[in-house]
Amino acid sequence: MIASRAELPQMILTRLTEELDNLSKNGSNGILILYNHTVVWNLYFNGGKLVYVTGGMHPVRRWNRALKQHCPNWKWNVEPSVVSDENQSWECYLLAQGISQRQLSAIQTKLVIRSIVQECFFEISNYRDLKNNWTPTQKDIFHLPQLIALSSWEIMSVFTKATNTHQKWQDAGLDHLSPSLAPVLPSTLDSQVIPVSEQKYFNGNFTLWDIALAQEKSVIDVALSLIPWVDKGILELQKIPDLPLPTIKKVVAATRPELENKSITSAQDPAQESAQEYIDTSKSSHKQPLIACIDDSPVLAYALRKILIPAGYQMLSIPEPMRGFSQLIEHKPDLILLDLLLPNADGYSICKFLRDTPTFRNTPIIFLTERNTPIDRAHAMLVGATEFLGKPPRSEELLEIVQKYIG
Repeated sequence: MIASRAELPQMILTRLTEELDNLSKNGSNGILILYNHTVVWNLYFNGGKLVYVTGGMHPVRRWNRALKQHCPNWKWNVEPSVVSDENQSWECYLLAQGISQRQLSAIQTKLVIRSIVQECFFEISNYRDLKNNWTPTQKDIFHLPQLIALSSWEIMSVFTKATNTHQKWQDAGLDHLSPSLAPVLPSTLDSQVIPVSEQKYFNGNFTLWDIALAQEKSVIDVALSLIPWVDKGILELQKIPDLPLPTIKKVVAATRPELENKSITSAQDPAQESAQEYIDTSKSSHKQPLIACIDDSPVLAYALRKILIPAGYQMLSIPEPMRGFSQLIEHKPDLILLDLLLPNADGYSICKFLRDTPTFRNTPIIFLTERNTPIDRAHAMLVGATEFLGKPPRSEELLEIVQKYIG
């Protein structure tokens, strides 16, 4: 769908429009994943309707802005195990919870979704090199009323508004900037030139989107008002991190070493045992190496966990590579175990994709495969694989290779 940097943005947007229209007409259930080497977007569909969009640099900031705008009195909170279904976003879970507890009306929920989707479409319009992957899901996994999701007509309406705003952004000469940047007042400069009422926004805590909402202006007007100060070197536009989720630990398919203290005799069938556990993110003077396993088999994940955790490693299990790419970016594993045969992609293309990503250019990537012919090895070396490992791996052989590359 979206592949070439040489293509004009309008051509890319046209292709995305056609893809969205086809998904709506076909009554599709699933997730349309748009991605490149730095960013991942998830577009959730249910019965051809667009339920939600998330991704990009600041999904939590975007969520907070929509709530401030449409339901400022909603006191939402998150439990540590908020989302157990990897096909459902935590935002959808919370919206469904808000409706069921009668803290949100259907109209408020729909306005929140429309605002977030429109902002996401605007940001997606900035990328020329996005690729796509479609992951089908079961119907009705979101537990939201059908009338809240966006119909085909509503999708096109929101998309048109977003692209029109993006066109105005470009026409104003702002296409080299992102609204997700934050204006910062350098401490070395005299701030008296800027009104005191404005200075509170220039401490690195507010993006252009945030300021636009606070001042009830369009993001274009905010950016244009700041450009003269930026050109004079009075302000700097910088990237800032997303806001943390209050009381939440991001759910990832991973394993903590302390979970190994559980009695083996009390464990369930490994094929049924949940891999939705947490990476230990607590600060420690001794960081345990993290190994990511990209494989759709829960049995293999269980077997690897039983080998790696007692040896002093953490493990991140990713059953679906493109949906798990943001997890790889976030946690930056020290070594990656990659299955050669995956349901929706082949290991060769995933390996090349990772090697084309600066973050993983030098990360050891070990192929897990039952195929170990000279042709397979040659192909693997061409796409940047580090070594081959038989599947299922023997514990001694696995630990030997892991220790060889990360100690």
